Amino acid sequence: MFVLVEMVDTVRIPPWVFDRRLNDAIAEELNKKLANKVVYNVGLCICLYDITKLEDSYIFPGDGASHTKVHFRFVVFHPFLDEILVGKIKYCSQEGVHVTMGFFDDILIPPESLQQPAFTPQSDEAEQVWVWEYETDEGAHDLYMDQGEEIRFRVADEVFVDTSPTGPAAAKPDAPAQPGQSTAPPAEESGDKKEAPYTLVGTICEPGLGLLSWWNS
Repeated sequence: MFVLVEMVDTVRIPPWVFDRRLNDAIAEELNKKLANKVVYNVGLCICLYDITKLEDSYIFPGDGASHTKVHFRFVVFHPFLDEILVGKIKYCSQEGVHVTMGFFDDILIPPESLQQPAFTPQSDEAEQVWVWEYETDEGAHDLYMDQGEEIRFRVADEVFVDTSPTGPAAAKPDAPAQPGQSTAPPAEESGDKKEAPYTLVGTICEPGLGLLSWWNS
């Protein structure tokens, strides 16, 4: 679930913290820059583990800060595929069951990856919930996947999305802006749903997976 990733970065230390130990100042700056951030194709950065090498520090003309090239290792949340994790159900929707680890919320179990047969009661559209219709010799039993329940799932896939800022869209050549006319995109375009930079796709369509209460009782 957690891995150590070797990284290299140039860290800028402002002059008002020169009285501190260099390692402590660099560690604080690295945590400010990376902790709780997603690095593309790497994972969710948690905290600095250690600093393995410090190269020479330089002060450039016009800038009183020091610049140091640092080799370090960072603790990163990046589960491997097929790893079994335990989280809590955050909420349910038509997209499936959304799971949180407490520090990471972008986990989705799509409907086709739930224990089958699964359905959503029509009466629960306001507060949607998925239900596993469990067949026994005595008939079918509805097992609800309620919010806040602990759930065991297997990591089936991961999706990284590059959310780096991009420049403004090019204006259409056949529709030049008139004097005083706004060039901002329409409200429906600027209000698009923000994509998560890192998403895990899970499955519980196997024996032993799903709500812990299903298998403990």
